[in-house]
Amino acid sequence: MAGGILRALQQQGFGLGPVLTRRPLNSVKEAPHPEVLTNSLAELIEGSDVIVICTGDSIHGTEVLEAAFQAGLPVVTLDSELQITTGSWFVGKGILSEAEGDQPGSLAALRRDALAMGFEPLVYGNVKGFLNRTPTVEDMQYWSRKQGISPVQTTSFTDGTKLQIEQALVANAFEATVLEQGMLGPKTENVARGSQLLSNVAEYHGGAISDYVICPGFAGVFIGARHEEAQRSYLSYLKMGDGPFYTLLRHFHLCHLEVPKTVREVVDQGESGILMNNGAKPRYSVAAIAKQEMPKDHPISHAIGSFDLRGEAVAITDIQDHVPIGLIQQCRTTRHIEPGEIIRFKDVELPESRALEIWRDIAAGVGTPTDLMQA
Repeated sequence: MAGGILRALQQQGFGLGPVLTRRPLNSVKEAPHPEVLTNSLAELIEGSDVIVICTGDSIHGTEVLEAAFQAGLPVVTLDSELQITTGSWFVGKGILSEAEGDQPGSLAALRRDALAMGFEPLVYGNVKGFLNRTPTVEDMQYWSRKQGISPVQTTSFTDGTKLQIEQALVANAFEATVLEQGMLGPKTENVARGSQLLSNVAEYHGGAISDYVICPGFAGVFIGARHEEAQRSYLSYLKMGDGPFYTLLRHFHLCHLEVPKTVREVVDQGESGILMNNGAKPRYSVAAIAKQEMPKDHPISHAIGSFDLRGEAVAITDIQDHVPIGLIQQCRTTRHIEPGEIIRFKDVELPESRALEIWRDIAAGVGTPTDLMQA
């Protein structure tokens, strides 16, 4: 993805500054411009006017984001994992925007268009073609090779973790509600039918929701919305259905090719160019949930995209001692854990990190007692 972003930025007329990698420079064979690679965060900061973060590693991404803000640089992310874990702490301290391209940014762009046309969004919807919360190693290795992406990415997509992260970000960004832990996620034969179902639920709830549908063979995002009664005949003529709910559908998201649009908006417009971020006062996080039985002292190298854990969106105030899945790296369990259990701070020995410090500040800001965030 980083290589694709580099190519897209260059094609759109941006000059390329340093590109930070943690790998040995001579080992990055796939880099389109190996001459700009660096292992130095200081060199990245010194040589950049805008920084794009797409690491997927919340702990590392937080360090880069903080250094960028200390230098007064705007930051664009294709990194919902970073946004949902520590992004809120940075809101208001500088220019931070998630990019168009992944589902959250695509929903933000669709929302902008919907509001400009007078629609009232009720459902911010993601479309998932399939879901397997406990995939096998063999299946993930096969699909990783077939799709040309890492096993970690493949697993986080398959078990729904990435989807949960993305929709929690959407909920925080647009003050929408996640109706229940993990969201509703109805199966549907077509997106419009799923949108209608969720729109009815949102109407009954009394406000916009963030959710998803499972619809095999389709990819994209949608918004279920209302419009004023006077527009019903026009929208019917325009093949939008008979109302009262309408589905605005974007059947693609082109990731790296769309990132330059947000970079350009941030460069040209400053704060006005911010597409979306996790908001200064988030209501939702993504908790880590055990996929399998784990004994005491079980080592966990990483959580997102692992066979130990998956993520589900939760209200921060409902499960105050949950560990955000983006914080779980290089740690051990402190007790025996059964499949399906939510991981609490007392359940794991987390190494100290800047991201962990920042999460404590975020959680305290929404009323979480400090002692609940200690191992």
